[in-house]
Amino acid sequence: MGSESRDAATNRLSVLAGHLSLSDVRQDGQWLRVNPTSAEIRPAPGGGPGVLHVVDGRTGKKYDLEINEDGAIRASDFKKIKAGGDGNGLKLYDPGYLNTAPVRSSICYIDGDKGILRYRGYPIEELAERSTHLETAYLLMYGNLPTQEQLSDWEATIMQHSALPDGVLAVIAALPRDSHPMGVLTGALCALSSFHADANPALQGQDLYKSKAVRNKQIVRVLGKVPTIAAAAYLHMAGRPPVAPAGHLSYAENFLYMLDSMGDRSYRPHPRLARAVDILFILHAEHEMNCSTAAARHLASSGVDVYTALAGATGALYGPLHGGANEAVLKMLNEIGSVDNIPEFIQGVKDRKRRMSGFGHRVYKNYDPRAKVIRGLAEEVFSIVGRDPLIEVAVALEQAALSDEYFIKRKLYPNVDFYSGLIYRALGFPTEFFPVLFAIPRMVGYLAHWKESLDDPDTRIMRPQECYIGEWFRHYQPVGMRPPSDAEGLGQIAVSNATRRRLAAISSNM
Repeated sequence: MGSESRDAATNRLSVLAGHLSLSDVRQDGQWLRVNPTSAEIRPAPGGGPGVLHVVDGRTGKKYDLEINEDGAIRASDFKKIKAGGDGNGLKLYDPGYLNTAPVRSSICYIDGDKGILRYRGYPIEELAERSTHLETAYLLMYGNLPTQEQLSDWEATIMQHSALPDGVLAVIAALPRDSHPMGVLTGALCALSSFHADANPALQGQDLYKSKAVRNKQIVRVLGKVPTIAAAAYLHMAGRPPVAPAGHLSYAENFLYMLDSMGDRSYRPHPRLARAVDILFILHAEHEMNCSTAAARHLASSGVDVYTALAGATGALYGPLHGGANEAVLKMLNEIGSVDNIPEFIQGVKDRKRRMSGFGHRVYKNYDPRAKVIRGLAEEVFSIVGRDPLIEVAVALEQAALSDEYFIKRKLYPNVDFYSGLIYRALGFPTEFFPVLFAIPRMVGYLAHWKESLDDPDTRIMRPQECYIGEWFRHYQPVGMRPPSDAEGLGQIAVSNATRRRLAAISSNM
């Protein structure tokens, strides 16, 4: 059977299975898993299992490497390919982990070429339209959408753990008011580690997290307390005291309440704005093995407490190439200024004189599905708080780029950062607070991966190798016998004006 006929038959079987509500269909001697809701057959990852035959051109030896059901080859299998030298086998050199899968996960699926993002099999578009952030968080954490009873208990338990220890609030208050809020969030998470010694394997033993009750307590603690930390950091920037959470409100409503209530317990945020924030939280809750999630799993693999692992992940998210990308989009749109300047800007990008922020993604080679949702959400927010004039520039820039062969050829499409910054600005958040709004929901993804790693029999402490390219062998020489060297050393360091003033006084008195 040819490939086209096979594809047609597969599609027919998929549709038939959907009508009959079957879960499995047999084709070509193999069972194919079918989703009864979408009638979609799961494609074989990487072409499916099999064997890769390798011939080492250096030695002529032949090797058979097993391709598993994930369409992957264990990197350790390459170690058996040797050709003399130091006697070690091959390594896989992969800067930035462009094609390395250190884990097997059932949490999130991305097909960047097709613009697909699913949480536990559910399309992100459906969840954004019909779910809530805490319901989605339950899905990501435990694998299925909750019943009404489970959801009510989940929401109530999280809100019961939303208050912060006074000591954590004191840590936040002790920091300078111009501290970056992501630094405040990272520090507060580290402080939580000290205030919850009962959750520290270094103190309670390495078997601590084998208890599901202990795990679940840390999950609800983090999900409850992180919005409170974020709100306290925001109020600290404004010179205002922290506001205690309101347990009778929804997750997003409570967050906005802590920001804006000024202590008025009867205050209630605008319901449509709260819903907009909730949708943004859903869209940012999880995104597979990104930089910060990988950091969380890397740290957790050492057996460290969950708060320290999350603090490390937050530190990775802090970086402008990760959580701060939407700030770069706003800066770009401000520099463009008006729709009339877009052609000149586009040409500057083509000439490599300007940088296009908010377009392109390491994973997506199609329109980021989250960006589609956020673009519509922007109009909803603007209808309440007023239209941001930069939205016209953003829409026109998107249209110009998507109709230009330069961007089409390179598969550069808007990503989640392109419109999210405009929404955050319209909601009155300062740009330095944008990554915090990313971090609050992403705690869900971090925790889901942390929980999954604890049950994964393949989990090992992460210890990548390197390709050593330094000096091979040298003998130590006493300091007086070392010849002058042009090698890099400690050069001039930045000196403040206060230091110059102090040094000037010292030199004048000599």
